[in-house]
Amino acid sequence: MRRADRAGYGVQVLQEAFQSAGVRRVVLGVPDPRLRPHVMGYCGYSESGSGLIRRVQVPSPGVGLIVGFGPPVQIAYPRHPAGSMAHATSFVAGLHDSHAIAESAGQQGVQISLTPLGAYMVLGVPMDTLANRAVELEQVLGGFAARLTEQLYETPTWEARFRVLDAVLARRLAAAREPSPAVSWAWRRLIETSGRLDIRTLTDELGSSRQYLVGRFRKELGLPPKTLARILRLQSAIRLLEHDGHPSLTEVALESGYFDQAHFNRDFRTLTGSTPTEFLAGRLPDGAGVVCR
Repeated sequence: MRRADRAGYGVQVLQEAFQSAGVRRVVLGVPDPRLRPHVMGYCGYSESGSGLIRRVQVPSPGVGLIVGFGPPVQIAYPRHPAGSMAHATSFVAGLHDSHAIAESAGQQGVQISLTPLGAYMVLGVPMDTLANRAVELEQVLGGFAARLTEQLYETPTWEARFRVLDAVLARRLAAAREPSPAVSWAWRRLIETSGRLDIRTLTDELGSSRQYLVGRFRKELGLPPKTLARILRLQSAIRLLEHDGHPSLTEVALESGYFDQAHFNRDFRTLTGSTPTEFLAGRLPDGAGVVCR
């Protein structure tokens, strides 16, 4: 069951009941327009109920910064066992090239969704150190992580919390090192084509070697361009699957840049850990993942 209400400018409240484990209340916030090139959105959340809640997080072209107020979360990357993290309340989840599983006994906190280049600027670390990993926020931001958590926790409303984040992120972005022009341009081209642009064509357009571009992408985004193109195609397919018109899987595959439906099905299962039908049946409305059945 889903309920949506408005709670002030740029804030939307969602409520979703799932499994027998409990109810998730979500407050979505829109960042200051000046931050839009780097900050995709805010999501405040609170979960209640009994038992563990498990969700699958599928690869996306965004970096999640979690500031938690409640119980810790366990994160696992089935295809990257070394990236598993036992428990953490606040953490950064870098770009990942396969699905992750998050497990908790209810959570409270806020997620800041950053573009990959925005994360590079805000966090100030090589992004390949966060790829396919969830790293405690304090390890990345030092003592600033605890101060931010305390400030957000003591702020009384979600709308006020989102405005705090606007101010904090604006300051960090203003003081950050800019990403390289080559990576910014190439990343924009991949987004414009939803990952359909061949990497050889991309390097030809840029006038650079493949080795150079891969190295810069790993440092500033976390993953190589070919992998990111694959993730963008997946996200394009998911948007089509969720469309009210319900296109066929063959139509989704071809429009998203796959060779055929078989190629699409294999790639979808590899990246998400489920079939398209299973994914649609379990997805949460706020982009918080897919409920494990």
